[in-house]
Amino acid sequence: MQRKIITTADGSTTIQIEDWDEQYHSVHGAIQESNHVFIKQGLLFSCAENDTLSILEIGFGTGLNALITLMHAEQLNLNIDYVGIEAYPVKSEELRQLNYVKELHVDAAIFSSLHDSTWESRHEITPYFNLTKQQKHFKDIDQKDSFDLIYFDAFGARVQPELWTETIFKIMFDALKNRGVLVTYSAKGSVRRAMQAVGFIVERLEGPPGKREMLRAIKSV
Repeated sequence: MQRKIITTADGSTTIQIEDWDEQYHSVHGAIQESNHVFIKQGLLFSCAENDTLSILEIGFGTGLNALITLMHAEQLNLNIDYVGIEAYPVKSEELRQLNYVKELHVDAAIFSSLHDSTWESRHEITPYFNLTKQQKHFKDIDQKDSFDLIYFDAFGARVQPELWTETIFKIMFDALKNRGVLVTYSAKGSVRRAMQAVGFIVERLEGPPGKREMLRAIKSV
């Protein structure tokens, strides 16, 4: 499939899959979306009473969510174990064209270390942030009661509806600890109902720029 780097409305870049008319991040602002959905409504919500967090990202992609999480870990003195799942890793030539280092004013070596670290092994990227990247499909996740927070950042249901089903959300539910949190940019009614069907308590929240709403789900058993 044809892919290209595009600039989103906040000046940050993302990858567009032209055949799908789908992007790795919102065209209304890649960094803005990450900060609102995954940091504000996910990380900051979850760390209110806990300075040690285990995070699972569904769709490691460009590493943007991981990079911003790493930055907040240091700022807030959080200890984070981060697991990023990705079936199809982004190519190095695409990563070189992304402008996150410039836009976020972060050390380029940090961004490189996220992508240069070997897959299937745990790496200390900074004293506050450990990363494990796993190359596999989401349906093959088998961790149980392991995570405090899930960033659900898969491609949209329009192009990959199989990733937004009760089957997948049951895997997410099982992977979370009790009172664990899942956040996603999606607010589709079918997605909310699939989450509720497997046991999540789901709330609609104000969405990032360009989207009216998003979802946050909490596991309660």
